[in-house]
Amino acid sequence: MPVAQTRLEILQTHKLLQCVRKKDKAQIEKLCTSGIPHLINYSEPENGETGLHLAARVNDEEMVKYILELGAHPNVVDLKGRTAAIRAAEFGHVQTLEILATAGADMTTTDIDGKGILFYCILPTSRHTKCAELVIENNADCNNIGNDGMPLLVLACFEAKENEKICQLLLDHAADPNSVHPSTGQTALAAAASSGCTNIVRNMLLKGADVNACDKNRLTAAHRAAMKGHFDVLRVLAGFGADLGCSDVILNTPLHYGAEGGFAECCRYLGQRGCKANVKNEDGLLPKAIAKNNGFKDVLKECKKAEKLSKKLQSGGKAPTEAWAVRLYDWTLENSEKLKERFETLDPDKNDVISRDDFYDILMTLDAPIDEEDFKNLFQLHDKTKEGVINYNDFMAAKKYVHKTYLISAYEKKDKKGKKGKKGKKKKGKTKIPMPICLGPEGDRTEFGGPPEYLIERHVPFTDTGRFDRDRPPEHPIQDDSAWYLHHQEVSYIKLNDAASMGDIDSLKQCFHYGRNVDTTDKYFKTALMVACAKGNTEVVEFLLASGADITIIDNFRWTPLHHACLSGQLDLVQLLLRYGADINAQSLNGATPLMRAIQTSSPEIVQYLIEKGCDCTLENRKGVILHWMWQSGGQTPEFFRLFRLNLKHFHHPAKTKRRKTKKVTRNRLRKEHSQCHQFLKEE
Repeated sequence: MPVAQTRLEILQTHKLLQCVRKKDKAQIEKLCTSGIPHLINYSEPENGETGLHLAARVNDEEMVKYILELGAHPNVVDLKGRTAAIRAAEFGHVQTLEILATAGADMTTTDIDGKGILFYCILPTSRHTKCAELVIENNADCNNIGNDGMPLLVLACFEAKENEKICQLLLDHAADPNSVHPSTGQTALAAAASSGCTNIVRNMLLKGADVNACDKNRLTAAHRAAMKGHFDVLRVLAGFGADLGCSDVILNTPLHYGAEGGFAECCRYLGQRGCKANVKNEDGLLPKAIAKNNGFKDVLKECKKAEKLSKKLQSGGKAPTEAWAVRLYDWTLENSEKLKERFETLDPDKNDVISRDDFYDILMTLDAPIDEEDFKNLFQLHDKTKEGVINYNDFMAAKKYVHKTYLISAYEKKDKKGKKGKKGKKKKGKTKIPMPICLGPEGDRTEFGGPPEYLIERHVPFTDTGRFDRDRPPEHPIQDDSAWYLHHQEVSYIKLNDAASMGDIDSLKQCFHYGRNVDTTDKYFKTALMVACAKGNTEVVEFLLASGADITIIDNFRWTPLHHACLSGQLDLVQLLLRYGADINAQSLNGATPLMRAIQTSSPEIVQYLIEKGCDCTLENRKGVILHWMWQSGGQTPEFFRLFRLNLKHFHHPAKTKRRKTKKVTRNRLRKEHSQCHQFLKEE
């Protein structure tokens, strides 16, 4: 690999790289013919990159072909020992890698760290998977080990869930399933079990991986799976005869790690598969103590059951299912397809039964974990009539020799059945009144990647306060030259409704100038006009109405801006909204009108104004008629007495024929209070 050293070599090499970036083929040819000899293979001195490296890195297929035609060597490496093929594989450039492979690129080259091209293909994208397939077809080493001792398969299995296709590709091309990292002793199987990829774990075991291999801390694949709560991985390990009750250097069993992580399903499975729950670790803690300390109640329950079973077995008791039966059942689950195929081959009549000898031969051929004594017990359980045959479907279901709590179907989630009342009928739940739920928009980004619509840019006055202020304004706008020497502040954002609440008209003007919708709502469906009305800010309300704000819009409780203005007690706001055409009789979700909101705040001048403008005084809310509301909320003042006496003709008694959802006692009380109120007003 010639590295540019003299000034002429460095200048021409940099010029060549610049022409490659610009795709200037004519200039490249001129440099190669008139420049220093073999310039096309020279690398720049900083990173050792050649023109071929650069073209491969940016995936410029035409330039790669052109540089190769000019005589570039496909195996030239940079200062880190990487070839152009490695750079293409690193970024997932499949087409460029195909061109280099056709040109004879060596796929067995390693960099200065001892890592081959496949190390650069371990990324969870489809393009990197295709690159891995391509380099393996061109004799890349699937058992490559870096200078730090990291095997290729172990590195891929750390993220086996995302890199499943690449891991399977390596296993299919003779990668060693027993690869071990020398510094930690962790195996590829343990790494795959930790990532939770069930298929890769199963395929490794089928390829001959040691299921009980442990690292320097004596952690096995079962420990790793229990740490992360991978229940399906534990099932596969148990099916291949893993020891689920082994301890590490600090005497932690997989059950300890399952309890620490809060995985109740894993703890239950481990307790049934021989992991002792009454074994303490170096800290003197049982699995149930770990679960209790971490607050996992469901895990604590399973650990107590497992501990009870362990003590029962130690005292000479009998488990619900014998150990050999559990091992055979787990093995059957992993070999169900092979067993089914062989059983059907020996059953041409499709009677679902085969002879004892055929059944025994199949189990022994597939290396089932069962001896002759246990086989006799198994066959007796399935051959009650002593006909010398066995129903292989019953054997596969395992209900005759395995307790139902040990079956895998017991771990499946079941639908909860409702409680039954009399005569077997389901009990009816309490009546739930439907309530509309308002959902605001998710808030997509605005044009050019800006924040959601409800956020606007805050207007910051750009003036030197040391020279100009409210009392000393500039005599002419040109006199204020603050922009020439002050630093621009970073852009900050404020909610549109907050700007209306604080009276920040400058920010509002700025956002409306750039086309922001004046009726943008927040998560409660309130607009800036509603907020300004609620705050009683007449200046902001006038500005928003002039900007085209919708005066009939409603929020999540169906309040209009007029409702908010009446509740704020500002007569000038009410007059302004009515001049712009606000609905004077708009009703909210509970039937309340602006008149009721004005009475609620004890604003007789607003009440009088609304009545003069012709509001309907006979509208009722859900609690009763408006007169009752006035009497209860604020009508017991002298101002309201005089107001009611002047406008008594506008009010009426509640209709006796109208049915309400309120109770009968409540209706009678309302009528009585209305009558008392009318009588009192007449006397006044």
